[in-house]
Amino acid sequence: MGLDLGTGGARAIAVNLQGKLVAQSTRSCPLLTPQPGWTEQNPADWVAASLNALTDVAQQMGDDRVIALGLSGQMHGMVPLDAKGNVIRPAILWNDQRTGKAVEAIEAAIPRQELIQRTGNPAITGFQLPKLVWLRAEEPEAYAQVHQVLLPKDYLSYVLTGMFATEPSDASGSGCLNLATRQWDTEILAALEIDPAWFPTVVASTAIVGSLKSEIADQVGLPSGIPVIAGGGDNAAAAIGLGISANNLNRGSLSIGTSGIIFAPCDRPIPDPQGRVHLFCHADGGYHLLGVTLAAGGSLRWYQETIAPQIAFADLMQLADSSPPGARDVLFLPHLAGERSPHLDPDTRGAWVNLSLAHTQADLIRAVLEGVAFSLREALDVIHELTPLKQLLATGGGARSSVWLQILADILAMELIAPQAEEGAAYGAAILAMVGVEAYPDLEAAFQILLQAGHSVQPQSNPAYKAAFQQYQRLYEALKTVR
Repeated sequence: MGLDLGTGGARAIAVNLQGKLVAQSTRSCPLLTPQPGWTEQNPADWVAASLNALTDVAQQMGDDRVIALGLSGQMHGMVPLDAKGNVIRPAILWNDQRTGKAVEAIEAAIPRQELIQRTGNPAITGFQLPKLVWLRAEEPEAYAQVHQVLLPKDYLSYVLTGMFATEPSDASGSGCLNLATRQWDTEILAALEIDPAWFPTVVASTAIVGSLKSEIADQVGLPSGIPVIAGGGDNAAAAIGLGISANNLNRGSLSIGTSGIIFAPCDRPIPDPQGRVHLFCHADGGYHLLGVTLAAGGSLRWYQETIAPQIAFADLMQLADSSPPGARDVLFLPHLAGERSPHLDPDTRGAWVNLSLAHTQADLIRAVLEGVAFSLREALDVIHELTPLKQLLATGGGARSSVWLQILADILAMELIAPQAEEGAAYGAAILAMVGVEAYPDLEAAFQILLQAGHSVQPQSNPAYKAAFQQYQRLYEALKTVR
């Protein structure tokens, strides 16, 4: 079984040893926004959704026997626990932006370049470590109770097994894991006067964390004592589900969901010196680079909900296809939620430029699609400096549009492959669980059961995109002057 804790809810699946999905369930979780820029969730809601999803799947299993449960989940969140293992306050999530001053405090204690060399990244507002520094400054009574700090999926692991543990792919998104040793960086924590004992033991992604508690097993209808596998952060687990590993550095993935993500495996911890793209551990024992556009599909959804609520997604794509490449010189900056790669700027904002009376709705829509692709191209150019990437498996809702897929291939100048099927991070967690209980000797053996890649989209060279991208690259700095 695989269990993925997303921001929207928990998804549980059961996969047989031939890789076929045999049962699934998704249960939603509420999102809390107590102040502008703040995002939180109650871990109790995660537990309820997860146990309900596991119950649903257990009821669908029939005579099939569950042999292991693997975990994946949203990265970067902070779950602070007291000495009795109780949650102190709601979890602060990956997209929370309250920690600007905490980021400054971290980089005042540890120089930015040293952070990048040690952890693969500068201090970033969404990461876990700045949240802990924020808690000390803003909620000292809560901070005084802290005895353990967990990532979201690792809190689920604790509830299911009673054990405190994490694994490198998720832990490397905390801001204080040393990528060379794949263990907590005690020197960084000492510089910030934070107790390393608050952080859980780091084990391999395929390691058995513990056994499913009997009371949980009885509640959800699963066998007591089944092994619970550490698993991976959501991006790493999803990549495992696609068969992406450091054994093939030429193939990565492109996900077009609410955010846009380029995942590039690498075999050594070599960060971008400027920290423009993230470097994390991969669940296969290697590493990966991550380029992130925060509002990819989110930009198109914003357009549809705000400007064209009466137009269906398929019709939006048809309109975009009627506008020529380059959108008749209209450019769109998709920074509707700030931006990660390559700017790391939570305060930057979106824009259309070059508008005239001659432009149509089709031009605006196409400019949105192209703007997202240009944003991803900026991240990809940084990734190309660090690792040889030649092909991307394209997933997510945006990749289901042949129009957008061709735009992305042309602007990224890279072959895109649409997989025959994608089951996301829960599927990758199930694959990790198979290896964890030695149903397969290693991940490469487990990858043999994955469906082969689907149809390929070849990039087409277009001078209009080259000119538009050169203009796009000047927009960020130009618009900073009018904030």
